[in-house]
Amino acid sequence: MAEPEAAAEVEPVAVFGCRPGVSGGLCFLEEHLVLHAAGAACALFHTEHRWHKFIPGRDKSQGVRALAVSSSGRYMAVSETAEEEPTLTVYEMTAAPPRRRRTLTAAELPVREVAALAFSPDGRHLVALTEPPEAHLVLWLWEKQQLLAVLRLEDKGSGVCQVSFSPHDNTQICLTGNGFFKLYKYSERTLKQTNLQKGEPPNYLCHAWLSEGEIVCGTATGKLCLFETGELLWQIDVGYRKPPKELQEGKKDDESYSDVPSESTSEDSDSLQDIPPQISAVAAYSKGFACSTSPGVVLMFEKTNGNGAYKESQEIWLPQDLFTTVPKPLRRQDIICICFSPSEKTMVASTNKNQLYMFTMPTTDYLKEESSHFEYLHFPLHSAEVTGLDTCIRRPIVATCSVDKSVRVWNYKTNTLELYKEFWEEAYTVALHPTGLFCLVGFSDKLRFISLLYEGMNVFKDFPVRECKECSFSNGGHLFAAVNENVIQVYSCTTFENVNNLKGHSGKIRAVKWSTDDSKCFSCDTHGAVYEWNLSTGKREMECVTTSCIYSSIALHSDSKLVFAVGSDQTLKEISESSVQHEVPAFDAVYTAVAVSHSGDMVFVGTSLGTVRTMKYPLTLGREFNEYQGHSSAITKMSVTTDDLFLLTASEDGSLFFWKIYSKKGKMMKREKEFEYAEEVLIMKSDIEEKSRAMLDLQIRVSELQTENDYQLRLKDISYTEKIKELEETFTQELESLKNKHQNLQAEKANEETQHQLQLSELLNKHAKELRDLESDSNQKLMMENEKYQELQVTSQRMQEDYEKQMHNLQESKNKALEELTDYYEEKLNEKTLLLEEAEEDMRKQIEEDEDREIQDIKIKYERQLVEERESNMHLRGEVGVMNKRLSSLQKELKERNNDIEDLKVEQQNLLGVIKSLEKDISMLNSNIEQRTNTIQEKEKDIYDLKKKNQELEKFKFVLDHRIEQFKKQIESLENDIKIMKEQIQEMERELEQLHKENTQLKLNIAQLQQRLKATDNELHKERRKKQNMETLIKRFKMDLHNCVGFIQDYKKLKAGIRELYTKYVQQLETVEMEEIDTDLQQEYVRQREYLERNLAALKKRLAKDQETHQAAYMRIMQENVSLIKEINDLRQELTVAHAQVHDLQSALKLTKKKQAIQDTAPSIEVLPSPAVLRLNEQKENEKIIEMQLLEIQHLRDQIQEKGQGLEAQPLFHGMLPKLSLERSHKTHQN
Repeated sequence: MAEPEAAAEVEPVAVFGCRPGVSGGLCFLEEHLVLHAAGAACALFHTEHRWHKFIPGRDKSQGVRALAVSSSGRYMAVSETAEEEPTLTVYEMTAAPPRRRRTLTAAELPVREVAALAFSPDGRHLVALTEPPEAHLVLWLWEKQQLLAVLRLEDKGSGVCQVSFSPHDNTQICLTGNGFFKLYKYSERTLKQTNLQKGEPPNYLCHAWLSEGEIVCGTATGKLCLFETGELLWQIDVGYRKPPKELQEGKKDDESYSDVPSESTSEDSDSLQDIPPQISAVAAYSKGFACSTSPGVVLMFEKTNGNGAYKESQEIWLPQDLFTTVPKPLRRQDIICICFSPSEKTMVASTNKNQLYMFTMPTTDYLKEESSHFEYLHFPLHSAEVTGLDTCIRRPIVATCSVDKSVRVWNYKTNTLELYKEFWEEAYTVALHPTGLFCLVGFSDKLRFISLLYEGMNVFKDFPVRECKECSFSNGGHLFAAVNENVIQVYSCTTFENVNNLKGHSGKIRAVKWSTDDSKCFSCDTHGAVYEWNLSTGKREMECVTTSCIYSSIALHSDSKLVFAVGSDQTLKEISESSVQHEVPAFDAVYTAVAVSHSGDMVFVGTSLGTVRTMKYPLTLGREFNEYQGHSSAITKMSVTTDDLFLLTASEDGSLFFWKIYSKKGKMMKREKEFEYAEEVLIMKSDIEEKSRAMLDLQIRVSELQTENDYQLRLKDISYTEKIKELEETFTQELESLKNKHQNLQAEKANEETQHQLQLSELLNKHAKELRDLESDSNQKLMMENEKYQELQVTSQRMQEDYEKQMHNLQESKNKALEELTDYYEEKLNEKTLLLEEAEEDMRKQIEEDEDREIQDIKIKYERQLVEERESNMHLRGEVGVMNKRLSSLQKELKERNNDIEDLKVEQQNLLGVIKSLEKDISMLNSNIEQRTNTIQEKEKDIYDLKKKNQELEKFKFVLDHRIEQFKKQIESLENDIKIMKEQIQEMERELEQLHKENTQLKLNIAQLQQRLKATDNELHKERRKKQNMETLIKRFKMDLHNCVGFIQDYKKLKAGIRELYTKYVQQLETVEMEEIDTDLQQEYVRQREYLERNLAALKKRLAKDQETHQAAYMRIMQENVSLIKEINDLRQELTVAHAQVHDLQSALKLTKKKQAIQDTAPSIEVLPSPAVLRLNEQKENEKIIEMQLLEIQHLRDQIQEKGQGLEAQPLFHGMLPKLSLERSHKTHQN
């Protein structure tokens, strides 16, 4: 089967709209390329070449929530809202067209819209801030889709306003919002706060980085705060700013034109002054920063040379809107975003009224003005829902009206705004006359017939039609229809009389369309009725009512026999002859607008999601349409131009799209005849008279200026000649004075030379005296040092003798103590042996065990005492080494003093050499002075010659400047020619590309046709074979039948022949039919098999995705388990450390008891405190130590009681307790 022809394709060529409330929704990609949020995605606009480019977002996107561009302009991050779930996508902007690089998602994060985005300086990291509740700060390594850190934020008020990276540090992040200003540092996969908030911080609305450590913030109370490394450095209050005189004068003119009382405007201005200014946008540049304060103004601040503060340098105001009847205070515009171009030559700003402005920065300080004005980036845009849209036949224009009380006329060929005017009431509908010179606009109180002039709009006639929501001119332009509630009123455009009233609708009429011959009129309403009206009789000829549908729009086919209607039932209906012929489903969308091409082969539909669908006529029931994303809200109006080249759409989001229509894969629509547009315009007679008067006044003014300029030039020549004479006189006087000064300087020079010689002689004498004094002082110091050295030697000898005596005494005392201890313990052992012999056998075993334990304890204690004695010996040896080192240092100091004496002698010799060199320098200076006097005379001669040359060069410069101007003019003309040639080359290249595309398409079509021909040839051959076979079979059948007829007399043979015929021919036909049935079954089997294979492939994909998600979850659980095991190990280590500390404390407690016993027996011996004892002096551990001591005392008492109860029968064992205490006291004494 042949494939159906594809639907038409459309491409947006112009986007007029700006989406408000987008974080970072305005930025520069290149020097002249501006990116801003528009419709459901983003738009690019070139400020020089004035072209538009739309970057579509994801499917079913409802608009951009946040936007960020890397510093290189290569990557763009977009946060979009959608029905299913919000998405965060990174695009590569260098590709043509821009392509998606990554879509960032994480299972650990809750699904939330991203409120703010920012790229790091190197473009590798991306920080995102999610919407409250459960606001999170998320840091991505976006190229690897790796989640580096997540931080949950506390929800305060309206939440966070802005997040940004430091321009010099990839790890530093600033976060501002309602009640907080925080700086974070990324390290070890966590975000750590680096600043502390003092007091109650205000509501920070915006911020900008000025340098590596400086951040300026704007608050909701009109304060600018400058922070350096997180601490407040500078603060200033920015008050309400009054507009300049130009805007105030424009306001008065508007008031007089609109007949509005001045009291209301003065009250509004007072109310604006009472409202505190909000600093809603801040942007930094090389000299300082710019911020928006009062409505409609941007203040420029530049850094001062003082203490790091900033000073206001310039005010930049929004421009005055022309052709408006609304006073300015009622049209307040707050600037919500500011950005600078990469070279800082231009500044761009966006407002809460969906407007975009541009300001060219002054190149030098001389061009700066105290107050300057913005200009529109492209044109004034609609700031609210667009309610009406219409085109005409004779001019390439489209008229729109909006809830923002404005009517605009656009040119879709040049993508420009031709006319614009604002009114007091909301405009509900607009209709253009076929000539393009008039329009109808419906307001709440009346319908106005307006003339479209060359430079404005003039209300020509008012009609008493209240709340006219729909109106339309006839194709001939002699009539127009206006909707008055549920009645269609038809008026004449020449007499402006009501010609006919069409009554019959029960609901509100939503659309009115005219047939091509203007003999009929079609309408639809909210009660599901579509009517066809005969204008000659004023009666209905066709009606189609579906009560379940609320119609929103209709469109007529080119032959006016078919009506296409859309409404709330999610279908596109094709109506003819009072019935619905076809219903095309919308597939989960609501159709809100419909339009048909004038050729009749294309149908365009707008949806409630803001998308445009293109269909081929005749319509089909499947998804055979192309869908294009554009607007973020429902499309309210759409229209196709008369040449079928452009589709124009308007939406509830206030945006306007111009789409270029292509027939097939990039092919332009072709018409039989090229359409020529009219160039006539309307102009008022009073305007022509005013312009002629202005021309005469200007001509007179030019002649007057010429005479004034000639007179001023003569005066300037006279004044310049007088100035030259005065300068010559002054120069001669200055030369004479310089000569006198030179003579005086020579005399002063001679005097100074004599004084210098005297000073030299005095200095030599002083130096000789100082040398003598130094020699005497150095000799005395040497003597003193020798005496000190001898004394130190005597003291060192004494110290050595004392230390040797102390060592000898200590060794003797140790030997005595060891002998006493051995004797004592030998006696003790004898006593215990006697006790053991007298005790019973059972008690002997217990006593032996106790004594073994005590012996082991005694051995351990003796070993400890030996170690401590060795340590004390080592300590004494160290002190002896320290004393030896002191002796060596003193010897070194003596050597250094001797070296200093030798150095002083060397310095003395050097000073003598310096004196000799100074004498040589004096002689050299005298010779230099003589040479310089000669050079001064020569330079004066050169100066005189140079002055003459300068005069000649100035004359030559004047001639060269004249030639340069001529050359510049020639260069400009050549550059214009080059530009024209380049444009021609570009057009040729575009034509070549189109030809290449057409060739490729033709080749594809040829290949398809060849395949079809082959298929048809095969079918023909098969049919011919079948035909031949059937013909041969029929011949055979006739021959056999003829033979059977010969047996007509003999019925038996006749019967046998007929049976043979039946078996021969009838059974063969059945077998052929069975073969055909088998082929059909095989085809059905193949089709079902393909369907099952497709389902199996889809299920495999789902299984792979589920496995990936389960694996990610498993890995996450494993990581959590590893972290928990690490925490358990750490806690175990802490437990061991705590047990060790408890053991140290217990040993410290025992040591304290031992010390007390030692102090009682031998207070002269001092013991060094251990680190465990030092811990007892700390305040934090006192209470724990006391508790431990009490518990240990109680435990020891319990043990003593148990042993006492068990050994009451043995008095000998009872008598051993005091001996053990004596043992311990003796050991502590030894320690």
